[in-house]
Amino acid sequence: MNHRGLRAFRLENSVTARALCILPAYSAYIKTYTLLRESRQWNREELAAYQAQALARLLDHAYENVPYYRRVFQERGLVPEDIRGPEELELLPFLTREDLQNNLPDLKARNYPESAFEYVTTGGSTGIPVGFYYEKGVSRAREWAFMKTQWDRVGYRFADRCVVLRGYIVGSAKDGVFWKKTLFGRWLLMSSHHMTEETLPAYIDRIKRFKPRFIQAYPSVATILARYMQEHGIEPFPTVRAILCGSENLYPWQRDLLEEVFGCRVFSWYGNSEQTVLAGECEESTHYHIFPEYGIVELIGRDGRPVKGPGAMGEVVTTGLINPICPLIRYRTMDVAVLGADSCTCGRAYPMLERVEGRLQEFIVTKNRRFISMTAVNMHSDIFDNVAQFQFHQEKEGEALLRIVRKPGYSDRDTERILRELDRKFDGDVDVTICFVDEIPRTRRGKYQFLIQELPLGHAGISV
Repeated sequence: MNHRGLRAFRLENSVTARALCILPAYSAYIKTYTLLRESRQWNREELAAYQAQALARLLDHAYENVPYYRRVFQERGLVPEDIRGPEELELLPFLTREDLQNNLPDLKARNYPESAFEYVTTGGSTGIPVGFYYEKGVSRAREWAFMKTQWDRVGYRFADRCVVLRGYIVGSAKDGVFWKKTLFGRWLLMSSHHMTEETLPAYIDRIKRFKPRFIQAYPSVATILARYMQEHGIEPFPTVRAILCGSENLYPWQRDLLEEVFGCRVFSWYGNSEQTVLAGECEESTHYHIFPEYGIVELIGRDGRPVKGPGAMGEVVTTGLINPICPLIRYRTMDVAVLGADSCTCGRAYPMLERVEGRLQEFIVTKNRRFISMTAVNMHSDIFDNVAQFQFHQEKEGEALLRIVRKPGYSDRDTERILRELDRKFDGDVDVTICFVDEIPRTRRGKYQFLIQELPLGHAGISV
């Protein structure tokens, strides 16, 4: 293909183009993937030694080449050698999203040419959208190596057919085609913005004809498909081996629904666009195995101090080890997680998270400032059978608005049952008002938000 043809191909097919963009950095992919195939056999001491060396290199680099961190070290009278391992990162301050917004130019490593920087932004699901930088081609190549390593656990191969139900807008109502093939025909990219009662039969028919081995999806989007199939008695897709869920929290009720409807394993992972943390399930457990080669993870409590031991809950603080062009050290993710056990029967010596509760913005605050996770608000029960969609909205502590899109059979009795059940779940500490709407809009990335949280969580004395 000549340069002109490749340029036109990129314009036509951005996902394939994104994959092609890592080809110049293919060596970075191979190097990372080879490391991960080797390191999965390491014991805890070997992993700790690798992580300590990677951290030392990162701190030396940040001190020498990143103005923001040179300033941080000097203000505290420190040099990189003063931090002898992950346990001494407490000597450095947290990096908040506001810090990232306000200091981005000084977080760019000065030993990279300007042409190497790729500007990236988050979706703003925490209420504070931020921008940062990848190393063009290389950062995505390394990320692919980690993702491929995770998906290896459920048998994924690059040649496999995969349906993708994420934040893409494909086609239009005018032509009635809401999908297109990409990655040389191996992926079927389907628009999450056009999934309605009227169009879902066509989606299901196209998936059946495509015969995918995997479905990669936002959990909220996969849930729409699963609920439609359940309500209409549609059998699972016979070729699908696993549902690959990421980029949103996967709630227990969603996992139960997806496994029931699709009749296969639901595999979830946790990470962020900032490339500071990545963790995924294994072959034998739904706990999240943290890649120590990818980043260092701390959990902190209300006082900003570390929380320790299985079952402890805290905000996730991360130090990325794979993106030195824009290093983020002790980055407050505004995610909340629970520490897992010390070991897993799969044999990997990775640290674990028992579960990820979600963003701080995925908690409802009660009258006495308790946090209620959306995980605890299980909407997968018969009292919600006549609810097509729902969304909570909170602007004041102890009060919440519940928007509901009704199914045809919805009645006043459903309202009474829902309010009674929510009063039980919230222990009487949240006054819920129900508002009926015709539709609940998706975010600009095609996700459904189960909660719009307007309270400044993590500020003004309100925290986990």
